[in-house]
Amino acid sequence: MTGRLAGKVAIITGGAKGLGAANARLFAAEGARVVITDVDPEGASVAAEIGEQALFVRHDVRNEDEWIAVIADVEKRFGKLDVLVNNAGVVEMDTPESITLDNYRFVMGVSIDGTVWGCKHAIPAMRRSGGGSIINMSSIAAAQGEPNNASYTAAKGAIDAYSRMVSVYCGQKQLPIRCNSVLPNGIVTPMVLSVPKKKRAAGPQAGLIDRVPGGDNMRGEPNDIAALLLFLASDESRWINGQSIVVDNAASITKGEIPPLPIQKR
Repeated sequence: MTGRLAGKVAIITGGAKGLGAANARLFAAEGARVVITDVDPEGASVAAEIGEQALFVRHDVRNEDEWIAVIADVEKRFGKLDVLVNNAGVVEMDTPESITLDNYRFVMGVSIDGTVWGCKHAIPAMRRSGGGSIINMSSIAAAQGEPNNASYTAAKGAIDAYSRMVSVYCGQKQLPIRCNSVLPNGIVTPMVLSVPKKKRAAGPQAGLIDRVPGGDNMRGEPNDIAALLLFLASDESRWINGQSIVVDNAASITKGEIPPLPIQKR
């Protein structure tokens, strides 16, 4: 353990699986106390696997009152909050023509509502702690066209824009709190792997596009994102603020297709 987050306290939402679980494991390995929150009880297993460095709290990020309770509990237990990773998110398959109110409200609720409430209540906690880093998980959908993810694209675009607003607000308030957004693509997670099934379930009436060029050949790992988040959570990135950082192995800027990277043993 190199201790790049030694002494820091971090909340990671959506930490039961995928990117959130990878973040939690790496943050704890680097010395942080990690509070994993999720509506999925599997988060307790992730915390148990990590050991005494981790704690699981059931938490619906759409509910502002639960945010208030979670952050109050973190400050009571650990005395401070240094890092917030707004990672919780969901995806539904829809187009601008097939989008439904239920899908839209569900996806926006988990993604942007959760991010807004998280930032709102983390900022005063970090002010009391003397500073901190907020990392909001957006998506490549915020930077390029995604024909099958209308609700998801709306949510992730909002997260990306909101992150810049938070960074500027804190900067102009002279608060030592940074806020950046991360835009991944092609990462193998349970959410990404659920997309083909969701496309089939949507049926032909949804009008989904059969295939997005390059989309089938991308294969990043959760640790590829966790390594960036570790840097953004650490003091090493103290001069990085208000940025939208794309992590996609150049997939969003190439004309052709990029072969997937081999899965690495870690």
